[in-house]
Order: sequence, then C-alpha cells, then structure tokens
Amino acid sequence: MCFSLFPRVFLLLIASFCLSLVTILPAKEPVKLIFDTDMGNDIDDAMALAMIHQLARRGAVDLLAVTSTKDHPKSVAYIDALNAWYGFPKIPLGAVRDGAAKDEGRFLGQVDRKGEDGKALFPHSLDGTRVPDAVSLLRKTLASQADGSVMLVQVGFFTNFARLLDSKSDEHSPLAGPELIKAKVKELVLMAGAFQTIRYNTKHVEYNVKLDVPSAKKIAAKWPTPVVWSGYEIGIAAAYPWQSIEGDFGYEKHHLIKDSYLAYVPTQPHERPTWDLTAALYAIFPDRGYFDLSPLGHVSVDDEGRTDFREKADGNDRYLMMDAAQTARVREAFVQLVSEPPAR
Repeated sequence: MCFSLFPRVFLLLIASFCLSLVTILPAKEPVKLIFDTDMGNDIDDAMALAMIHQLARRGAVDLLAVTSTKDHPKSVAYIDALNAWYGFPKIPLGAVRDGAAKDEGRFLGQVDRKGEDGKALFPHSLDGTRVPDAVSLLRKTLASQADGSVMLVQVGFFTNFARLLDSKSDEHSPLAGPELIKAKVKELVLMAGAFQTIRYNTKHVEYNVKLDVPSAKKIAAKWPTPVVWSGYEIGIAAAYPWQSIEGDFGYEKHHLIKDSYLAYVPTQPHERPTWDLTAALYAIFPDRGYFDLSPLGHVSVDDEGRTDFREKADGNDRYLMMDAAQTARVREAFVQLVSEPPAR
C-alpha cells in the first residue's frame, strides 16, 4: 500500500513546488514602447496602433507616446481619435514640423464625420498644431524611463528619430541625442527597406526610406543601439484577410478601423499588406516565434534609397524573416487582435 501511495505523494510534491514557482516568479513586465508613425499614408499604421492598444489592455505593452512623421494636422487628430476609440485617450502625442507627406490622404477625414445626431462619430480633441514637437516629446519620454528599457517602433519616415539623434541637451535631459538613445533605448524596430527580391525586382526602393533618404542614411550609419528591420517583403506576405474586414467588425455600426480601411482601399475586395503591424508585433513579442532573424550585419542606404544588408559579426542590424507556417500564425494574430472589440 505504501508503494501505491508513493507516486501520488511524489506528484503532489512536484505540483506544490511548481505552484510555489508561479507565486515566486514575478510577472513579465509590459514592453515600454514609443510608436512613431506616418499615420494617414496607409491603413496599416492605424491597424498597427489598434493592435498595440489591444495588447496594452492585456498588459503586454505600455504605450508611452505616439509621434507622427506625416506633416498634416489631421495625422495627429486621427491618432487622438483612434486612441480614444480604443480607450486610451491620454497617450502623449507629438508631431513632426517641416516633414514629408503633407497631403491629407484617403482616410484621415474620418475624424470629421458626424452621425445623424450631429455629433462626431470618432471624437478627438487634438491635432498636429496643438501637440509638442515630436523630438521634444521623444526626449522627455526617454528621459523619464529606466536605462535600457524602451523599445522604439518606427513605421513611417526616419525624420523624427534622425532629428532625435541630432538633438542637443535640453530641459528634459543633459544628454545629447546619441547618449540619450544609448542610455534609454533597448532596441529600434523599423518597418523600412527591402531585403529580398520584390516582384522580381532586386533593387526595390521602399516608401518609408525614399520619402526622407538623408534621415534614413543617418539612422543606418549612426544609430547606437541594436536595430531590427521589417522589410517590405514581410508585410506583403502577411496581407490582412478581406474576409475579416467583411465579417469581423459588425459589432459597431461605425467602426474606425473598418471605415478607414474601406476609405483607403480604392478597389474591393482587397487584402492589404500588413507592413507596420509586423514591426509592432515583433517589438512586443520578440520571443514568440512569429519571425526569425537574419544574422547580425550592417544595413546601408544609398542616395536613391535602396537598402543593402551585409553580414558582419560585429554588426548592429538584423532583419525579419518568415516562413509559410509563421506567416499563417502572424495573419491570424493580426485578425484576432485588430478585430477584437475595443474596451471603452
């Protein structure tokens, strides 16, 4: 009888030990993240920010600030409306001054829509003329965080972060840009460039790079922390399923993401590539196996805006890679997170 009880006693002891580990081990801290976006140029910026908010609800990420590199006041207005729509109305916002892409674009006008009662469908209180300069906000935000703790995600142009790199000491920190970045930033994740053949073209010049080539060259040459690039090829592979746009957002008569998607896409049905979502997903879950990483190396940007990667053991750069199984996982993660109802 003693021998028959032994396995049970042993299992109980193991279970008790495992439970003690659960209570002793601290919960994983949320990723401290700054999101830099050219909101308004493509719908994937909005979908990426929606996904970040849904993961913030789960405690996976702490969104410290959002900065815009699109030089139109409605870019910030839309970000403000989207933040409020998802239940995060107090996220600090910053705007580029004298930046690229000054047109309104196809979907920023959603912030002007009103319902039958005359009230704004997607309320907001800020625009690009009533928020701090992006670089000032970036310096203030970084200075307030612990050393080596902040993930930067850039899914627009390189303007804001290049200017951060050039910034001098100010009221927020005595450190110049390079020293402040090196002290506070854990990693920079960029949606930019191309590292595989794109539609048989081996010299694809990606949009986020070519709109501000001097800034892209500066970041590639001088950025002082590790950098991960999500290339054009990754977003193309993980296009957002049209079936989800049609069927997953019906819980609201007017949904900011769905309505913006439909306003942006000229021909339907259309499965839009998810470039910006891939950068955000990696930054928040780098160890979940959604992506593989290239070896260490160095990315250079030429005068035309082409990105070239050269493997180097002491390099600063890596880029995302994704096989067919990972692609399926990534697309489903996007569907579940983007279409999840907001908590307001």
